[in-house]
Amino acid sequence: MSIGIGIVGCGMISNFHAKAIADAQGAHLVGCTARRGDAAKEFAEKYNCAAFDSLDDMLASSDVQAVSICTPSGAHLDPAVAAAKAGKHVIVEKPLEITTQRCDQIIQACDDAGVRLAVTFQSRFHQSAKLMKQAVDSGRFGTITLGDAYVKWYRSQEYYDSGAWRGTWALDGGGALMNQAIHSVDLLLWLMGPVKQISAMTATMTHERIEVEDVAVATLKFANGALGVIEATTTAFPGSLKRIEISGSNGTAILEEEDIKMWEFADSSDADEKLKAEMAGKTKTGGGAADPAAIGHHGHTQLFEEAVAAIQEGRPSALDGHQGRRSVEVIQAIYESAKTGQVVHL
Repeated sequence: MSIGIGIVGCGMISNFHAKAIADAQGAHLVGCTARRGDAAKEFAEKYNCAAFDSLDDMLASSDVQAVSICTPSGAHLDPAVAAAKAGKHVIVEKPLEITTQRCDQIIQACDDAGVRLAVTFQSRFHQSAKLMKQAVDSGRFGTITLGDAYVKWYRSQEYYDSGAWRGTWALDGGGALMNQAIHSVDLLLWLMGPVKQISAMTATMTHERIEVEDVAVATLKFANGALGVIEATTTAFPGSLKRIEISGSNGTAILEEEDIKMWEFADSSDADEKLKAEMAGKTKTGGGAADPAAIGHHGHTQLFEEAVAAIQEGRPSALDGHQGRRSVEVIQAIYESAKTGQVVHL
């Protein structure tokens, strides 16, 4: 059975969700709703779906079995809880919400209603990321010593001025970390495991009329004993592809967007050489480094297919609410350390 999905919020990211749903096996787009009715009507015409006058109308439709929430980050809670109470499965654009407390409310609502919850961290579905995960899980790095994430992106002042919610604590939930780098934070935690200790500094260096950081640096200690760094900015012209670097006693691997830039292990084989050749030119877009629209939707497609499979099989999604919460917890801890000047223990 194909799962009918309704989209809540018709901003930029909703276009990627619509395209992904169209390509995803087992899913189809039923309709959309937005705070501005004209935006919903334009979106509906573009993607040949229904424009619902309100969220309540969408949730009342028996054609909608799941909702995809594409509202601003700090406005995920209310529609997610309403959808769960209406018996609809919930797919939420990252971050799940802007605080762990608000994340927990969504998780609890979905658990109480017995519906599935998935968070769109589509980078986990890239082949290169999955290869990195396999190398970690199989012990190829030996004793892992370092795990680092670098997101040196660029956003113009016009980007922040384009929406009143951008750059605010209430709706953006933070700056370069919560909005842009959260995908890399999620990947780093997926690969390295939990963080136990954080020390951080943040600053607002070049952008005006924003409340949040455009530069952040954090040092981490992971539960496995390894150390690490997260660097995030939206003021590094012209913007570079995001990088994940993992090093250990028996190997080092570097992931740059979808490309594997380094793959060196003490137990190297011909298969490693083949992998390096195949994974050297996978990135086909700008990766969002300078233009937030310069991304593909293929990762989103796989995310929707996984979410649909979880619904059909009656199991938690691989990217359920607990997975989505982890990156928010770490970013909140980074903000707390930067604010207080103290080491934060998780």
